[in-house]
Amino acid sequence: MRLHILPLILFLIVSVLSDFYIYRCLTRRFKNRLWSRIQLWSAVLMYVLLIVAVCLPRRSGDNDVLLSVMWMLYAFLSVYVGKYLFVILDLAASIPTLFNMPRIRLITWIGVFVAVMSSVVMWWSALIERFNIDVKEVEIARTDIPEDFDGYRIVQFSDLHTGTFGNDTAFVSRLVDRINGLSPDIVVFTGDIVNSRTNEITPHIRPLSRLRARHGVYSIMGNHDYGDYASWSSLEVKDSSVIYLKQTQKDMGWRMLNNEYVTLHNGSDSLALIGVENIGDYPFPVYGSLVEAYPALNDSVFKILLTHNPAHWTDSISGHDINVALTLSGHTHAMQMEIAGHSPAVFRYRTWGGLYADSDSIHHLYVNIGAGTVGFPARIGATPEITVLTLRKK
Repeated sequence: MRLHILPLILFLIVSVLSDFYIYRCLTRRFKNRLWSRIQLWSAVLMYVLLIVAVCLPRRSGDNDVLLSVMWMLYAFLSVYVGKYLFVILDLAASIPTLFNMPRIRLITWIGVFVAVMSSVVMWWSALIERFNIDVKEVEIARTDIPEDFDGYRIVQFSDLHTGTFGNDTAFVSRLVDRINGLSPDIVVFTGDIVNSRTNEITPHIRPLSRLRARHGVYSIMGNHDYGDYASWSSLEVKDSSVIYLKQTQKDMGWRMLNNEYVTLHNGSDSLALIGVENIGDYPFPVYGSLVEAYPALNDSVFKILLTHNPAHWTDSISGHDINVALTLSGHTHAMQMEIAGHSPAVFRYRTWGGLYADSDSIHHLYVNIGAGTVGFPARIGATPEITVLTLRKK
């Protein structure tokens, strides 16, 4: 969880100005000073909460500290997003006063309603919506799919971020049950199983070990899985955390593909399942190598690539002379906000969620928006996703 100083300062300035504006409105419009006093002292308490959250050791602290910071920041946001919206609408209501006309009180009351509802939506998204699993059925229809893989079912999930659930295994267990109930031929996990430290996965080992598929469970590393978002006493301790993550997934019965591939057989046909370590755009580090994972990239074998960040597909596969038919990614979370199929993630990633193809439909990409949360513990519309990708021979 990275907090940059300049955005934080701007955020504080906007928040303080909003509080000052609301305080002035209450003192001018109500004779009873109770409301203005509530505004003043509640604002003081919220800023104390924010200061505590910012001062806690997010990188060097354990997962409980990270969770505490996450929830404190979210509580602050759940109040101040409403305040920002009220101020904007109340300023709009006051425009007529510039022309010696009365303020439009209806717009002010709409602002009050919008402010309250924004807080309700945010807490609904944190306490209810982020646990509502969405199973998406997608068909990948291509002429080059091997004959005996027609109807082959790949179940993908991604970005579990187990640390955000702490020791509560209820959601992870329910997610596993939903996946097993889909009768997958294979299950693939496309990275970010933790937030920053491997020990976050420990409470969830037992439910994750129950995942079953006819041809096995496969996984790759995501940018959060390398410990780059935590402070370590030494490089050796950090490396041991990564080793533990790999060993843990092996113990769970998962096969990690770290710059390597396996050949999957079905009937008399086969295909290659390739997995690379994290390859991303700035500022995300590059650990993976597709050439190392599969040197003969232009052979005739049908290939499915697991790569955490969809920027890898955009930068190095789409539009390139390379025979990788289908790529499966995660990473974006749809920024944990999606309304009517639209997400602010589009301003960061052109391929932020769903199925994509390049201009000649030579290369396909599917981006799973993840099952967990990071940064803030909510999913506003962008519910946890399990994807069932069915291969269809055209």
